[in-house]
Amino acid sequence: MRVSPRSLLCVTVCLLAVVDRCEIANAELKPTTFTYKSVGELEIKADVYRPDGDAMRPVVAWYHGGALMMGSRTGVPKQLIELSEKHGFVLVSFDYRLLPEAKLPDVIEDLKDGLNWIRSDGPELFQADPEKMVVAGASAGGYLSIMSGISITPPPTAIVSYWGFGDVDKEWTTTPNEAFRKMGLISKEDAWATIGDEVVTSTDKQSSPDRWKLFIYLKQNGLWAKVASGFDPETEADKLAAYSPIRHLTEDYPPILMLHGTADADVPYEKSVEMAAELKRLGTTYELITVENGRHSLWGGDPEKIQQAFDRSMEYIREHLTAE
Repeated sequence: MRVSPRSLLCVTVCLLAVVDRCEIANAELKPTTFTYKSVGELEIKADVYRPDGDAMRPVVAWYHGGALMMGSRTGVPKQLIELSEKHGFVLVSFDYRLLPEAKLPDVIEDLKDGLNWIRSDGPELFQADPEKMVVAGASAGGYLSIMSGISITPPPTAIVSYWGFGDVDKEWTTTPNEAFRKMGLISKEDAWATIGDEVVTSTDKQSSPDRWKLFIYLKQNGLWAKVASGFDPETEADKLAAYSPIRHLTEDYPPILMLHGTADADVPYEKSVEMAAELKRLGTTYELITVENGRHSLWGGDPEKIQQAFDRSMEYIREHLTAE
């Protein structure tokens, strides 16, 4: 089966969407942009949304999705901005170095540095309460939110993962994905032609209209883990496993809420089920909200169930940031 490039793009957008059910807000809260770290001459930025006033405020840290290859800190769910505005939270949305110009160890280094920046510089820069922080993200951002639970000390107050994943070293990242192959194969030459030489920290449809082709190519050929990490899954499995948080969970892992659709062809629903099973075995606190027939971003599920899932995630964040 082959489909037109336009149809392929439409399918890809659905598979990669991280906020298609959480529209970006035109809210009263407007961001202030900070450089939270520099690598050489490359500045890596964060947008901080903060209500008026001088009080110390709990923090929501947001990580966008896009396979760690695409996206931007500007892709913030409307509900998160509204939640922060209503309850007086600081919302910090992060850029990070993107694949494949950077590699997975670089991304995780940015994750650690960004969250530690909130704790070290946030109290003075934007009155962030370093003791109360929920980390949330969608898709690849959901993976980063899960990874945050083992990456910083102390760990976050709580975590929310929207259709995220807890491993990068299993068959779903190292073998061809048949759902993606049915879209029509992309050649290696066409895929890599979309990638430049410079490390980038954000992309959009204007600056990088065809970058998605490499992601599709990697999924079609089972190469995402190898290209993402720079490690060979067959000969360097131990190095790759270091970036699979499910292999490093302990009884001290923070409370986590996971949302996932059962028909997700990009990040398998089983990734959240496996996380839930391991957390249950350890006796830690977790919730898993399942949306039947939901695809990536829950698209295709019952709209009422989807809304309930998002509503619960907002309430979950509020509960953990306002608890005494």
